[in-house]
Amino acid sequence: MNLKSKITEMHYSEEKNFLYAFLWLPSIFYKLVTNIRNFLYDKNIFKAVTVDANVISVGNLTTGGVGKTPLVAEIAKYYLSKNELTAVISRGYGGKLSSKSVNVISDGNEIFYNAEMAGDEPYWYAENISGLIVITCSSRVKAAKYAIEKFGAKNIILDDAFQHRKINRNLNIVVIDSEKRFGNERVLPQGPLRECLTGLKRADKIVVMSKGSKNYDKTTIFANEMNALICDAAPAEVYNIKTGVRLADNLTITAMCAIGQPEQFFNFLTPRFNVINKVIFDDHHIYTKSDIKNIDTPIVTTEKDAVKLKNLGFDNIYALKLRLNINCKDLLND
Repeated sequence: MNLKSKITEMHYSEEKNFLYAFLWLPSIFYKLVTNIRNFLYDKNIFKAVTVDANVISVGNLTTGGVGKTPLVAEIAKYYLSKNELTAVISRGYGGKLSSKSVNVISDGNEIFYNAEMAGDEPYWYAENISGLIVITCSSRVKAAKYAIEKFGAKNIILDDAFQHRKINRNLNIVVIDSEKRFGNERVLPQGPLRECLTGLKRADKIVVMSKGSKNYDKTTIFANEMNALICDAAPAEVYNIKTGVRLADNLTITAMCAIGQPEQFFNFLTPRFNVINKVIFDDHHIYTKSDIKNIDTPIVTTEKDAVKLKNLGFDNIYALKLRLNINCKDLLND
């Protein structure tokens, strides 16, 4: 287990070891910086920019995956079903394109970059959602203005932008994992929080992502349950990423992924398959043929990983599709 994995494990554990103590001081510093920054925005000393579109932010308080990507996709598909031009804006983390530039990954008709250049999540949006404009840039303001002026986007969906306060939004959505919640409730690097829990006050809606478990109680997860919705995430079909053919249940497989919190992915697979090996890479890992070539069983991965594996030439790679159960009309106050 590498240092990053040990820190992540510590974030969701009650154990207080030497590493936990060592990270106390940088955690205090991080907390101070984020609190000052939030104070300056709260007092309007730092100014946020308003753009001429309906802006929806989907984010979270913790590091790692909690289900933002499929939720962003559901929101995008909802607006597109109403024939409203919609753009998703992402920082493009893990991609090779410069984050300082406005990069059009897709104009809704054509995809201009592969997953390695664009980043796995932006490319997945572009490949899986027809008609969606996908842009990457570290400046959400610059990217949003470009989407509006160049394409006439009516709706802007900010992927993972709860802490990016430089752009005003019409709806601020925070996603919470029903099981992991806020871990040890410490800020980075001692805990998984990107800011203090008081930041939840900025949320207009909270989505509790339930991944097959009913082990949650809204009143224990957040204070303002009136603004909360439960979103059930359930595994659907497992399909070959080249042919689309479904993988039969009860087969022996290798489970492989490069996501922030892989445990739930494995939990989705174990009731349906004989998982003889679990291969974990760091989040946003760029796959090479050497990662795959010695695996003889069918490989099942996430859809986010699949976009980076599709062009490696292997026939034994399958992706698990997730199905979300959420009422977007209620979520978006539409």
